[in-house]
Amino acid sequence: MANKIKPKFNFTWFYIAAGAILLSMLLFDGGNKEQIREVKYSELRDYVERGYVEEITVHDNGEVEAYLKKDSASNVFKGAEIRENARPLVITTIGSADNFDEFIFEMKKPDENGNTRFDGTLTYKRESGFFSNFLWSVGPFIIILFIWIFIMRRMSGGAGGQGGVFNVGKSQAKLFDKNNTPTITFKDVAGQEGAKQEVKEIVDFLKNPKIYTELGGKIPKGALLVGPPGTGKTLLAKAVAGEANVPFFSMSGSDFVEMFVGVGASRVRDLFRQAKEKAPCIVFIDEIDAVGRARGKNPSMGGNDERENTLNQLLTEMDGFGTNSGIIVIAATNRADILDKALLRAGRFDRQIHVDLPDLNERKAIFGVHMRSLKLDPSVDVDLLSRQTPGFSGADIANVCNESALIAARKKKKAIDKQDFLDAIDRIIGGLEKKTKVLTQKEKESIAIHEAGHATISWFLEHANPLIKVTIVPRGRALGAAWYMPEERQITTKEQMLDEMCAILGGRAAEETFIGQISTGAMNDLERVTKQAYAMVAYAGMSDRLSNLCYYNNQEYSFNRPYSEKTAEAIDAEVHKMITEQYERAKALLSEHKDGHAQLAKILIEREVIFAEDVEKIFGKRPWASRSEEIFDNKSNETPVTEPEVATDEPVTAE
Repeated sequence: MANKIKPKFNFTWFYIAAGAILLSMLLFDGGNKEQIREVKYSELRDYVERGYVEEITVHDNGEVEAYLKKDSASNVFKGAEIRENARPLVITTIGSADNFDEFIFEMKKPDENGNTRFDGTLTYKRESGFFSNFLWSVGPFIIILFIWIFIMRRMSGGAGGQGGVFNVGKSQAKLFDKNNTPTITFKDVAGQEGAKQEVKEIVDFLKNPKIYTELGGKIPKGALLVGPPGTGKTLLAKAVAGEANVPFFSMSGSDFVEMFVGVGASRVRDLFRQAKEKAPCIVFIDEIDAVGRARGKNPSMGGNDERENTLNQLLTEMDGFGTNSGIIVIAATNRADILDKALLRAGRFDRQIHVDLPDLNERKAIFGVHMRSLKLDPSVDVDLLSRQTPGFSGADIANVCNESALIAARKKKKAIDKQDFLDAIDRIIGGLEKKTKVLTQKEKESIAIHEAGHATISWFLEHANPLIKVTIVPRGRALGAAWYMPEERQITTKEQMLDEMCAILGGRAAEETFIGQISTGAMNDLERVTKQAYAMVAYAGMSDRLSNLCYYNNQEYSFNRPYSEKTAEAIDAEVHKMITEQYERAKALLSEHKDGHAQLAKILIEREVIFAEDVEKIFGKRPWASRSEEIFDNKSNETPVTEPEVATDEPVTAE
């Protein structure tokens, strides 16, 4: 027999019932049985003088209630039927109680026949105001109670829906089991084969533990997914939940953090208590850096840091004195460098699974996953798209596919073609085209000379990234952009970095060489070159004076540089020397090929966009054609697409 689902008690019904009772008591007080009529004060005096009234009550607010005699009521309620059990009553308001008292006193005096016109009772009644007094005395406390409950619910991070503030220390983890298993599986996670293999072992151990235990092996207690944002760490955890036939608890690291002292630790204890009841099971903690930062390195916090208490409890539960057999913890973060070392040791997180940016083949697989639901034109080439999106994460590729569908729908197309994907990549990298931005002819010529300088220099440098296209159409905040196709390299040599630096400085060098003055259009170029030069000198040890030295400091709260002031001056001098050499090199190349540069600038002013084939017609075939250029030439003769490394030229804007 199936268990009956018991209804959960909800305080909302209690509040509604209490309000209804108070409202009914206020509206239906006493169950009045009088038949009432409102009259003027002069009419009341007339009724008293005629002897119609048998009882008068004067309230302290000036209201007078006069009960009429039964046999006289018909004279007052003219044309109205008098109810059998109702007492006829007239109501009016007096201006002065003293004058009314004198009037009644006169009415009680007997006349010459010994008769009085009013022989009833006169009562002065002070208003009890029970309900008004009750509301004034108890009402503020009720309001304060409601406000307190509301605030506690809000501060408890949504715990009110699970029992209000009384359950604020309960775990906020969402449970996935056989009844509500996620639909995402490993088939929906493209690429990341190494990471999938590691988590598949965990799922396989939970399904078939004998395969591992027969050889004496033990399943890792925890696995930490580490990688840049958008690489699919959370998606991989969802796939684990979809594949595993065991309960799966999912929550974020911020769900432990609370303003109340001890709540975070209480939620950790409650989470593992529930996990022990469901063991074997998997616990997934997303963005664990919210609670797992290294302890004792935050000088702004006192000795009773709630976050540290929560971390201490988490460390105890993962590998403390008690046993948590059958509970596997999977966590995800993109800031593994700031995590506490005790959290990363073997026995807690035994494995660190690196989920890196996808390579060429993985990007192709990711495109295939996100294109399943799209209506594609036969012209779409997945291989070409994957080669022209180096550095893209899985989230970026998903955005490209979605943006291409929006662009095709905006153009009223029935299917998404290749050009829609190219436009989508341009849109994501460079921003929205702003063809309506007004540029003077002089500004347009300056931008064209600048961008032609990038194209010329990159064409004659062996290690510079292959040029795809150059445009002077404003896009985003940039007035112009040069688009390249970076080669996917695992390591980069000094010569390659110097060539790239020289190509980036080609725009500023062209301005000085052919215009005779420089502008703010090279701000983005200078920023990139400066950062790259400092990285080469201070981190990679690629300078002559400070060779083989690395001054990288990974101490998050360290306020001291790992080198002296004298060394800092030497680093600045080496950076300036390196940039100056490449700048002079760029000017020399431009002077050598000034005629070709002038032709490129002229074409760019006329057409606003030039492609690699235009540069090839002027300078001839590039001496060092890369594999990516050959593939591009073979795959497409149409408009090429943009690449992540974009040399944008942003103007200075007043803020």
